[in-house]
Amino acid sequence: MEMFYYLVFGALAAVVAALELGKSGKDRVSTSPAFNSFKNNYILVYSLMMSGDWLQGPYVYFLYRQYGFDKGDIGRLFIAGFGSSMLFGTIVGSLADKQGRKRACITYCICYILSCFTKHSPQYRILMIGRVLGGIATSLLFSAFESWLVAEHNKKGFDPQWLSITFSKAIFLGNGLVAIIAGLFANFLADNMGFGPVAPFDAAACFLAIGMAIILSSWGENYGDSSDSKDLMTQFKVAAKAIASDEKIALLGAIQSLFEGSMYTFVFLWTPALSPNDEEIPHGFIFATFMLASMLGSSIASRLLARKLKVEGYMQIVFSVSAFTLFLPVVTNFLVPPSSEKGGNISLGGCLQLLGFCTFESCVGIFWPSIMKMRSQYIPEEARSTIMNFFRIPLNLFVCVVLYNVNAFPITVMFGMCSIFLFMAAILQRRLMVVSDLHKSTKAVEMTTEDEPLNP
Repeated sequence: MEMFYYLVFGALAAVVAALELGKSGKDRVSTSPAFNSFKNNYILVYSLMMSGDWLQGPYVYFLYRQYGFDKGDIGRLFIAGFGSSMLFGTIVGSLADKQGRKRACITYCICYILSCFTKHSPQYRILMIGRVLGGIATSLLFSAFESWLVAEHNKKGFDPQWLSITFSKAIFLGNGLVAIIAGLFANFLADNMGFGPVAPFDAAACFLAIGMAIILSSWGENYGDSSDSKDLMTQFKVAAKAIASDEKIALLGAIQSLFEGSMYTFVFLWTPALSPNDEEIPHGFIFATFMLASMLGSSIASRLLARKLKVEGYMQIVFSVSAFTLFLPVVTNFLVPPSSEKGGNISLGGCLQLLGFCTFESCVGIFWPSIMKMRSQYIPEEARSTIMNFFRIPLNLFVCVVLYNVNAFPITVMFGMCSIFLFMAAILQRRLMVVSDLHKSTKAVEMTTEDEPLNP
């Protein structure tokens, strides 16, 4: 059965290579040397930051099990991470806008390094502190870096369309290639070298420290609205007003929450889904395969964005496909008889689910640069980090509720719930496209009216 893993990995690698090598002139955009230097610096830092995150992914659930915690205990640890992201994320996002995005990025590195160190302790309380620190770091990772990039890109006067290039490359490398290498490297350290499941967390701390050094030495500072007259509560009100008064921003936040909530729930569920009877599965290799699928998605997204296809249009298809793939465990549970044998290799149902999960990860690869593109269009600069962390409140609440009830529902029910949310995201994406087109047509009519000469 090990051959199955290699076949899936090889097939994905061949498709990604074919897409990248087969890019035509339509898929490439001419840019300036100054922009390329700026882009490469950001991608290097982003890749180091993501390597610090991805190295932890394959073994966090396994490490907690090794310490003797059951699924309920582990669920509460995950809740602590998502809960702290929900409670503190908006605060740190607002501080990033006011005190500086560069400082926020450095804070991310420090919090995550400390979180990695806590993994050496088998004490539940220490691990809980680590999850809280990790939750704060996650909020900064998915708001401060992007906010810094957009502001710095605009400050340097680069073409706004070039942002899509940076987004696509960052996801292709940081969420793709780096993640694959991180998964394989984590597997190498923990299993092949015999250092155990804590080793990937130590390696993550090293990469984060290197990235922090580059930020300190080469990045400039930028802000949202740093005026002294606006305190934290005022910034919250500005962000809340922007969301309430602009349907496009509210829809974007709902879409992001529904998709990312399902995605983070999947992160918790894929291990027990593929090994319901404690089947022996190569966690690191499967994780690397998922990241290769994500890499495929980001490669597809770069082509779509380079050809200036409407993001609001093709994302409806992406969300619909995602909904189907996460419904697959429900289907296989009824159609494929489950194995009663403890241990052993992955079952036929597990193989089918693995193919579906790879398809879902490809959709994730398309999602990231596409949602970044839409956020750069719709979210106002003065409260960008604050609004982006506002978006994370419902998704973190959703994941916390799911994880708190992880033992109350069968895993198929949880996958079915995620599938429903993804289908809802597709419907809301359709509404966003309609509202966006209506806004553009109204604006065009107003400009035409202003340009018309007055009748005598």
